[in-house]
Amino acid sequence: MAKKLYVGNLSYNTTEEGLRNHFSAFGTVASVKIIIDRDTGNSKGFGFVEMNSDEEAEAAIAGTNGSEYDGRQIRVNEAIDKPQREHNNRRGNW
Repeated sequence: MAKKLYVGNLSYNTTEEGLRNHFSAFGTVASVKIIIDRDTGNSKGFGFVEMNSDEEAEAAIAGTNGSEYDGRQIRVNEAIDKPQREHNNRRGNW
């Protein structure tokens, strides 16, 4: 089963393709997503890499966390699912 990793402190010039190539040294990369600010269109400096297996994810964390990539010391750890926010119902239907 694939495991999603959080990758923080990315350079604003980092590309998804470059990140995919960097992490492919540790196994099969299922997906890569750099988070973009919707107002400016610029990177927010973090993203997610999904590795094909738990073993590959652990190897990627061990091999990349604290390492330098694109001139920055990146932080890599297992991603935690964002909790659901309560939806504010404007119609008054509580």
